[in-house]
Amino acid sequence: MEQPRVGTHYPRSTGEFQAWFRTDADCLDYLDWVRWPGGFTCPSCGHAGGWRLGDGRYECAGCHGRTSVTAGTIFDRTRTPLTVWFTACWLFATQKDGVSAQSLQRSLEIGSYPTAWAMLHRLRSVLVRPGRDRLSGTVEVDETFIGGPEPGLSGGRAKGKKVLTGIAVEVGGPRGIGRCRMAVLADASAESLNPFITGAVEPGSTVVTDAWQGYSGLRSLGYTRERRSQRAARARGEDPGELLPNVHRVAGLAKRWLLGTHQGSVEPAHLQSYLNEFTFRFNRRRSGNRGIDGCRGFGAARSTGRRSRELSVGQRVTAAVYSGRLRRAGDDHDLSAHHRSGEEVREAVRNVLPRAGAVCQRFNGLRGHQADIADRLGSARLK
Repeated sequence: MEQPRVGTHYPRSTGEFQAWFRTDADCLDYLDWVRWPGGFTCPSCGHAGGWRLGDGRYECAGCHGRTSVTAGTIFDRTRTPLTVWFTACWLFATQKDGVSAQSLQRSLEIGSYPTAWAMLHRLRSVLVRPGRDRLSGTVEVDETFIGGPEPGLSGGRAKGKKVLTGIAVEVGGPRGIGRCRMAVLADASAESLNPFITGAVEPGSTVVTDAWQGYSGLRSLGYTRERRSQRAARARGEDPGELLPNVHRVAGLAKRWLLGTHQGSVEPAHLQSYLNEFTFRFNRRRSGNRGIDGCRGFGAARSTGRRSRELSVGQRVTAAVYSGRLRRAGDDHDLSAHHRSGEEVREAVRNVLPRAGAVCQRFNGLRGHQADIADRLGSARLK
């Protein structure tokens, strides 16, 4: 799909979101368009073309493999209605500080807390883009314990019940702090720190660290190390906490976010997912429209309360008016003002309305037939 545009590929406001996705059929139609904007393409063999089966799946014309629009996505095999999933995606993407599982459960009236938690956890699993760019330029790197200080430990990096986390932050630029990366570390040795740095920082960058010996091998990995000693800072009468101000600021923001949004209730086994969410939000803190962040979640959503596409033509016409496109049985018509004139839009609607009228007529006839049968059965009982 082309570069997403607000108002065409994703909603610009909550009101527009509610107008686009009123039913599961509207959500499923949108997913179909997002995943296969040029028509069905087999995910197994890559063959373009196929047909829809009675159960809603597609069959490839090449390998005859069968798949659905939600197969292989994070919402596959879920029993939660698609409208609930879409609303969860929207809240997750548009809330500045995110949303907790308990808050999501209350807002959407989800039956159980584990269901709400699992939904958010699946959304967090798609926040790390494969092959994303590494940090570059001048990068501050340090470690911190998530969970706060723990009494009784012998040193700042002594292992306890808290989780050691590595943090890398870009320095400089017009607004001071750039992007960040965070990862859970097994310990503070070079064997743990070096893979984190090589995965987060582009070779050739300047890495600013403290005097910890775990960073001593960075030069052999292609980095320029700038060493800042806390002991020397104390000898000069300076505050050691100001040696790496940017990475310490990001660490403080992450801890306050965990305490504020999630009340500090994060298990160590799932901490990396929460760190990925914080990194995702921090790196997009200047985004002009947060709705685009939910577009990735929409593209991975799934419906369980599936409805017949043949019996929802009227709903698809309504969805087309709001979303700027019209989908007929077997045809895709882009009604965006950037692509279609008013006459072409009217012609497309005229082609679909007779089909919608025929469906409604058949449905009304079926209801009349059922009423006639009920009347006859009632008369027979009276006799």
